[in-house]
Amino acid sequence: MPAKDFLDLEEKKNLQKALKEEERAEVRERILMFLLLNDGKTQREIAEFIGCSLKTVAPWCVHGDPNNLESLEDGRKNGNHKKATEEYINLLLKIVDEDPKEFGYEFGRWTAARLAEHLEKETGIKLSGSQVRRILRRKKYVYIWAKYSLEDKQDKKLRKAFKEKLDEYLRLAKEKPESIQVWFWDGAFKVATQVRHTAPHECGFSLRVIRRRAWTKKGKRKKVNGQRKRGRVNVMGALRYNDKKRVCFMIKKGNSETFHEQLKKLHEEIRQEWINLGNLPEDFREKGPKIIIILDNASYHKKKDVIEQVEKELPNIRLEFLPAYSPDYNLIELVWHSAKEYIANREFENKEELEKVVNQLLNEGGLIIKWSRKLKNKGNAVNVT
Repeated sequence: MPAKDFLDLEEKKNLQKALKEEERAEVRERILMFLLLNDGKTQREIAEFIGCSLKTVAPWCVHGDPNNLESLEDGRKNGNHKKATEEYINLLLKIVDEDPKEFGYEFGRWTAARLAEHLEKETGIKLSGSQVRRILRRKKYVYIWAKYSLEDKQDKKLRKAFKEKLDEYLRLAKEKPESIQVWFWDGAFKVATQVRHTAPHECGFSLRVIRRRAWTKKGKRKKVNGQRKRGRVNVMGALRYNDKKRVCFMIKKGNSETFHEQLKKLHEEIRQEWINLGNLPEDFREKGPKIIIILDNASYHKKKDVIEQVEKELPNIRLEFLPAYSPDYNLIELVWHSAKEYIANREFENKEELEKVVNQLLNEGGLIIKWSRKLKNKGNAVNVT
């Protein structure tokens, strides 16, 4: 039996990481055996701790290799999987990431059966689609929906330059919050067919039920009312980076006049906040914080007369427009995403009830957001945090 602390630090860290990430319970159990051995536990103590027999523990402690997790798999369950050689598996993992058109096929995606058929031509090894599927799952592949990508429309140089500028703004906002504030502004997100992404862009909540996945007994599906209702709540809002403060406005319609009015309200909110700290109102223009607004390229955001009015009336505000097709750089997208998830599968009787709930979520602290989350279906799914 190995001596206590027989694992070096790197081996121990790798096993601890594998213990968290491994999906198969039996492999997690065998990883735990090695960690307990490393702590000085005997095989009998490990068996009692895990709740199994000594005969189950002993072979893995003797023959398992902590540096090779595949040695902790039960070879008796491989079955026909052994027909797949190492070369076959490597070729499979390469081809599955390739476009089928590269091999002369008309279809647009690989299925397990199509992969099995193609690889039989390439290698002469015949496997079923289910066998190929098992290999892919063991290699951490999953069969899920493809996502829409904006990469082909994005200018990488512009995105890189903007990200560097944004990072510098965020750094200054952290170091000197009294001198500079960074706000993410938006009024646009789409809730499936319930919220239309229109131009001008405003954030809209429809009375039609937002359908999302929910727990239900196997073989049954949860039903929600699919009837369309008239009524819609539109929102414009901003999110401050440092403290994640949200300021959201219920609006009738998104246009340049509305945008200008809501921007003035945000400016006044920040001004009053600054005055409440003991500063003089007349000093705000010169001594107040510079307000960086990160926003998209909606036509009414960039209207010439609106920009001129902002520069004249709100000199503390500086508008920084995102590169085209870069919603993943706008942190407030996560607010809209979280809000629509929160009200999913709920039916609202009228517009007033919907507006009340939306206001509670966005302005009264009713919405708790996991800021580390990535933005789904937003280009590269990378956010500014």
